[in-house]
Amino acid sequence: MSSSDRGKDPVEGSSRSPGRDQPPSRYESQKRRDWNTFNHYLKNHRPPIPLPHCNSNHVLEFLQYLDQFGKTKVHLQGCIFYGQPDPPAPCTCPLRQAWGSLDALIGRLRAAYEENGGSTETNPFACAGIRVYLREVKECQAKARGINYKKKQKKFANSPSKGDDDSNFGGHFTFS
Repeated sequence: MSSSDRGKDPVEGSSRSPGRDQPPSRYESQKRRDWNTFNHYLKNHRPPIPLPHCNSNHVLEFLQYLDQFGKTKVHLQGCIFYGQPDPPAPCTCPLRQAWGSLDALIGRLRAAYEENGGSTETNPFACAGIRVYLREVKECQAKARGINYKKKQKKFANSPSKGDDDSNFGGHFTFS
């Protein structure tokens, strides 16, 4: 440590503010790539969509467009493997973007939109319709793969412990 570095706040120059000395964090790089991909999609849309005219419908179209590049097998209701988490054989069901990937993508695009001059009030990535779509994708994929996602419920502070092993979750949630 040089004498000029002594006494400086260790947070200064960290990945919080990418710039001069350090490359951007993995998150910042991914956010920039996602933002550029979305803008490229808008530019190549027929007709092209200027960013100020972008709305949640365009975001939904983009998410559906991305499905063609997905790697998650989502069984259709008529498939013999529908609802099975580990099917024993291959099938012809489509590959889709995984719900978790879409959720993370929307989070990065939501942040990028505002960082690039968009207002919180007009953010098309923050619309209720996007949240509904993500919830539906999550539920659909969970059913198709036989995974039961249940909503976590908070325990009351004065409720007695059941003695079951909730210690892995800090005792804050119970599954119903």
